[in-house]
Amino acid sequence: MSVNRCMYLIPRLRRHFRTRTFKLSSGVTDAHACHASAGPSVFCRRPLSSDGSSSKPPDTSLFVPVSLRVDVAEDWSVGAELTQPLDKAELLKLLNRFYKRKEIQDLSAHHGLDARLFHRAFVSFRKFVLEVKSLPADLHIILNDICCGAGHIDDLYPYFMRHAKQIFPMLDCMDDLRKISDLRVPATWYPDARAIQRKVIFHAGPTNSGKTHHAIQRYLAAKSGVYCGPLKLLAHEIFERSNEAHVPCDLVTGEERNIVDSEGRPANHVACTIEMCSVTTPYEVAVIDEIQMIKDPSRGWAWTRALLGVCAEEIHVCGEAAAVDFVRELMFTTGEEVEVNTYTRLTPLSILDSALESLDNLRPGDCIVCFSKNEIYAISRQIEARGQQCAVIYGSLPPGTKLSQAKKFNDPDDPCKILVATDAIGMGLNLSIKRIIFNGLVKPYVNEKGEKQMETLSTSQALQISGRAGRFSSKFKEGEVTTMHKDDLPVLKEILSQTVEPIETAGLHPTAEQIEMFAYHLPEATLSNLVDIFVSLSQVDGLYFVCNIDDFKFLADMIQHIPLNLRSRYVFCTAPINKKQAFVCTSFLKFARQFSRDEPLTFDWVRRLVNWPPVAPQNIKDLVHLEAVHDVLDLYLWLSYRFMDMFPDTTQVREIQRELDDIIQQGVRNITRLIRAADLNTAGPLQTQKSGPNVKAPRINNAGYVARGQRAPPRQMMDSSLSSRLLRDGLLTHDLLQQLQKEWSEGGRAEPQQEQELTSDTEGSKNDIKGKRKKKKK
Repeated sequence: MSVNRCMYLIPRLRRHFRTRTFKLSSGVTDAHACHASAGPSVFCRRPLSSDGSSSKPPDTSLFVPVSLRVDVAEDWSVGAELTQPLDKAELLKLLNRFYKRKEIQDLSAHHGLDARLFHRAFVSFRKFVLEVKSLPADLHIILNDICCGAGHIDDLYPYFMRHAKQIFPMLDCMDDLRKISDLRVPATWYPDARAIQRKVIFHAGPTNSGKTHHAIQRYLAAKSGVYCGPLKLLAHEIFERSNEAHVPCDLVTGEERNIVDSEGRPANHVACTIEMCSVTTPYEVAVIDEIQMIKDPSRGWAWTRALLGVCAEEIHVCGEAAAVDFVRELMFTTGEEVEVNTYTRLTPLSILDSALESLDNLRPGDCIVCFSKNEIYAISRQIEARGQQCAVIYGSLPPGTKLSQAKKFNDPDDPCKILVATDAIGMGLNLSIKRIIFNGLVKPYVNEKGEKQMETLSTSQALQISGRAGRFSSKFKEGEVTTMHKDDLPVLKEILSQTVEPIETAGLHPTAEQIEMFAYHLPEATLSNLVDIFVSLSQVDGLYFVCNIDDFKFLADMIQHIPLNLRSRYVFCTAPINKKQAFVCTSFLKFARQFSRDEPLTFDWVRRLVNWPPVAPQNIKDLVHLEAVHDVLDLYLWLSYRFMDMFPDTTQVREIQRELDDIIQQGVRNITRLIRAADLNTAGPLQTQKSGPNVKAPRINNAGYVARGQRAPPRQMMDSSLSSRLLRDGLLTHDLLQQLQKEWSEGGRAEPQQEQELTSDTEGSKNDIKGKRKKKKK
């Protein structure tokens, strides 16, 4: 380019750029200049909600900057040829002065850059200016003018904002993002339901009051109907009950489609899990069971969706009376009235005045409720050590195994008369229980931050579990409830005496369509980040809350590196898996990777994945692994109904799942033998030799193994030792044994008071082998 040509262009370029810049007077913002210089898309006013009020500020910590692609190989700079090369040291001083100006910070905040975003954008802008070999011509000329004293430092602002919008593209579409994430009127999401005038009937009452029975009678009498339950077991029960009553009924769960018509035509009645409820199929009657779960932090959205969206002339809602007022208020937003039918318990339920205190006091029909599998293993072993048989039910067991154990416990001709279970019995199983015994009143849960905490049972939870005693359909016409430990009994009485807190909010969850619209505006964001930003910007009114999305984000982060389209990725991340099971998570990852290659997941591929056929479990660890394998097969079936072409072999997978269920059932029937086998494998190093005057007991480390350099006692001595027999019979815990060994290894003898406490604790371990009960200090 000739010198004359350059001299001709420079004044014109400067005049052009000058019209796009603006100056800030001391503390005063020229908003009109801002708007004219950068265009309305950048310098927009702070967005307002639809009702005219200011929207809540977004959580900008979720905004991940986009990496800019810069052509570093370009050595020729138009700006440098038109003006002169820039001094990097002078630029650094200039940029730092720009950063410190209060007016710049205030204006940036007004246009969406809070302190965090402003700092991150400036750091990126500074790096861009100082490190890029060839700056854009307009930016180069403005920087040169400022350095030469021909421009004001505030002239940089439009170019800073242009860069900020490139690395934070959400700044340019915040209004659209807020509209997409506006969740304040969810009733409008279901036009088919709004097109008809629905009649809502609430059947309110405690457990065992017949409320669901009355709703099901109307369901069976209708020309068409849908039952929506919280568990697969409940859906199976209604499915079987309906067909036994000669009302053809299909079954729809996440993992199963059972069409009763031989030619595959859908029946007029459907029993489904709540998440699978159709909001487009018309029905005469719909039954929504356990409506109080609408407040559940993880699954509440499914009840909200069913209540607002099901297309039925009559909707029969069943649940606690604490939800009546809330359902009325929710239906007010749809213009529908609620008719309430109130029920009372059909059989009496009494709280005993004494705790069980010892497993020797168990009677036929007793159910001990625990809140961890370890407690179930320990107590079931202690029961069978006393010559009694017990059934075992907990959440991670396959449905067939749960039904098998329930049948065993309910069978009057079976010698098994005791049940040990988690709160999984709170709904979904008909059990012949005379007395509910709470082994504890503290239950683990995961808070909003994903942290595991312990909390005392709520009144609603305690009533739900206690109500399983003395059911109307069982042989016990009166129910009783008590605790294992006498210290817990007054606490239980206080919990059960309180009224259930009324429900105040219902759960919501972003849909795949909403996330896809977000992704259109933010194409560089990950799915986990998209959901985070959605929740941050979402607006809900006082009736709703956004459900916990931690599990969704966990799966999204796990498969982020796998190339999937957004809709497929979203579906994979909604899969109901237990993220605590490593084998299930690993299998989930392999499923996604195979799917991304467009290679069908065949039966042979699945067999290799789960190492089929399995061997019968030899200990508890083997049993837990088989439960995880069952969950993997469940995951395959769940995905097969979303991607039929890629998961083609559902029939074969379901067959081996039934075989696996039988193997797990056999393992659960022999659960005490498996526990004993596991204890023998781990208890061996815990045993000690008979100590003579010059012999020290082996030191035990925190993991329960003999310390390095110490010799473990012979196997025959371990099997015949007193400590081995006490551990085997459940009369001594590993923790207490380690405490004794620690004192022995230190060469000291426990003080009389300590001996008394250890004796007391040993007696207490008869009731609670895991030492969960707090020791009382006298």
